Amino acid sequence: MVQQENLLPKINKEQLPSHIAIIMDGNGRWAEEKGQERLYGHFHGVESVRDIVEGAAELGIQYLTLYAFSTENWDRPQQEVEGLMGLLVDTIHKEVPVLNKNNIKLHVIGDLNMLPHFARIELNEALEMTSHNTGLNLIMALSYSSRWELVNAVKNIGLDVQAGKIDPHTINADTLQQYLSTSDFPDPELMIRTSGEYRISNFLLYQLAYAELYFTNTRWPDFRKVNLYEAIIDYQGRERRFGKTRQQIQV
Repeated sequence: MVQQENLLPKINKEQLPSHIAIIMDGNGRWAEEKGQERLYGHFHGVESVRDIVEGAAELGIQYLTLYAFSTENWDRPQQEVEGLMGLLVDTIHKEVPVLNKNNIKLHVIGDLNMLPHFARIELNEALEMTSHNTGLNLIMALSYSSRWELVNAVKNIGLDVQAGKIDPHTINADTLQQYLSTSDFPDPELMIRTSGEYRISNFLLYQLAYAELYFTNTRWPDFRKVNLYEAIIDYQGRERRFGKTRQQIQV
């Protein structure tokens, strides 16, 4: 296995993606492969979250978005959903001191009205307690789906047009951007998905337009700093042209 100390020197600190987004996939399958209940995998997935958040902060990544729970996940078995909500609250409660110690600011995107009341209370307390931190911005996508986000944005734009706040003839891509859940953050430059699935799964569909996509077979509970380094090194080996020719970007 490649050691992280061997990969770290290969990372160009001058060409880091400012925003990394991760679809944390494979907790359930990881547990089932070990003959355990799916919640066992989610529990161990928390260890990966800690390690990757720490690794991103150490590197100087400015924004890290983690897809923790989608709107579609509400359709999973009730026992698993209830267990996930309990794990979410317990984890947030325990991790706030660590976030503050490492100057990490927590943000949340998603339809939070769908979360249980006790989870919303714990979440709001964590957001307030980390609001003054100035280091890594940790964005948790909870009860989130990109289609929900886009529909919600269009509804709000429509309401503001109706109220006379927006001239519909002036609406452009920047207008839509301002109504998205991620309006305060730059678009991700690197998207990582674990566990061998090659889908975006309703995650940041608009924001990932020019992101580099990186897929790995590693299950999320096994994903560690060394895997993050591998993804970043792969990203740094790519040529980002944004529709231009190679000659244009070399000028």
